[in-house]
This record gives sequence, C-alpha cells and structure tokens, in this order.
Amino acid sequence: MNKAANGKIEIVNAGKIYDPAGIHVVAVENCSFNLEAGQFVSVVGPSGCGKSTLLNTIAGFDTITSGEILMDGELLASPEIQTPPGPDRVVVFQGGALFPWKTVSENIIYGPVIQKNMERPEAEKMAISLLNRVGLTKVETKYPSELSSGVQRRVEILRALINQPKIMMLDEPFRALDAVAKSVMHNFLLELFDENPRTMFFITHDLDEAIYLSDLVVVMTTRPAKVKKIIKIDLPRPRRLDVIKTEIYRNIKADLLSIVHEEALKAFKAGEREMA
Repeated sequence: MNKAANGKIEIVNAGKIYDPAGIHVVAVENCSFNLEAGQFVSVVGPSGCGKSTLLNTIAGFDTITSGEILMDGELLASPEIQTPPGPDRVVVFQGGALFPWKTVSENIIYGPVIQKNMERPEAEKMAISLLNRVGLTKVETKYPSELSSGVQRRVEILRALINQPKIMMLDEPFRALDAVAKSVMHNFLLELFDENPRTMFFITHDLDEAIYLSDLVVVMTTRPAKVKKIIKIDLPRPRRLDVIKTEIYRNIKADLLSIVHEEALKAFKAGEREMA
C-alpha cells in the first residue's frame, strides 16, 4: 500500500458533550491534530479524558457535537454527519472480540466474507498466509479458548488487517498482558507495520509502549480533552528493543512523563480517576 495515499485523518476543533440537555459533560473540546497516512500515532492522557471518544467517532460508533473529522480530505464526522463503521476503519479493543464458537480461520475471514469483499476460498487462503507469515502455523482450526491471550491478540490484529483498512485503531489492546507477552506483541505489531504501513491510532497508558511503537505521541489534557503537546518520536525504523537503552529514548520518556504526570495530577485534584 502506498504509505502517502490513504488513511490521513484530520481532527479539526472536535468537541463532544454527553447529555447536553442534562448533566452536560464536556468530554472533548476544541481538539485538533492530524494523523498522516501511514503514520503510527499513540494518544495518551488521564483516564476519562476523551481518547476513546475520538477513536469511537473515527470508527463510526459515536458522534461529535462540534468540529469536523476528515479522512483523506472527505468529511467523516461532524455534528450533522456520522459515517457508519466500515472495513476502511477497523478497531481492536482491549477486551478482545473473537467469536468463541468460531475457529481462528473463521474469525479472521468473517469480515471480508460477510461484507462480500472476498469469496470464502480467497479469504481462507489469505488467512492461512497471514498466520504463516507471523509464525502461527497450524492454529487455523483451533478455537479462541485453546489459545493464550497473546495469541488471541495476534489473531485479532490479523482479523483487522485482512480487511486492508486505511486506518487501524487499537484501544489499549495489550493492557491485560504480562510484560513478556506485551514485549512479544510490540515486536509483532511493529513487524506488521514495517511490512505494510498504514495509519495507526493507538490508545495506551503505557508510556514505554507509546514511545517504542510510535512516530508521534499526542498528549491529551484532562477533561475536557484537548491536545496538550505532540511529541515526535525521532527513533529509526525498523525499531529494535535495544533502542530503549539510548539517550534519546530516555530523554523522550523523561519529557513525556513530566507532561503526562502534570495532567494526571490535575485529573486527580478534579476528582477524576488518576491514570492507571
């Protein structure tokens, strides 16, 4: 896929108010930033600050009450427009969403087959190819309950990738994994990204994860959410684990930690749940 051709997201003065006629919770206010096509962008900030609201709006699960969100120059969301979910925008959630009654192969091919974007034999062939490429041979006939949580996560990402989306959105997908499994998943995701870059919108509370994976890290303020700072991650790709030992990595983390901690304190003082 052409890295510069598809999947540019522009968030322009986006705002979201829940229950405007009642308790009037301003979740997002005048929020603006871009995700360039083929760019890996992580969004961090205090819990409840509106990160998932933005993701859900891009995905088509939610609306905004002000501003605009565009994809490749075309209006995706505004107070008057909500573009329904589609295969060009796919989400991998924290809790997982594999169908327990379907095999690995059936889970992966479900999207393109049900949407009639692929015939079943073609989708099955692609699913096996994807599994083999990432070292998951001979698991296509297994059920999710027979897999470790890390392998389940990998299958979910492959299920998203088979749709060839313009943008992949991941909402804390590795939060429940232990440190070793999480490290494996980071390298797995980076290998897929290096092989076939696409726009990535990644929500996390893990600052090391954000730095290691991303081209940009967007730090959100406490509610109502807006952009506090955008940090460019000037680390070479492909990424290797030893990059975390470098001085530039340590400097980026120190800067990011200071900014996020400041917003977490504000959230705590405001009575919101502090960042986990």
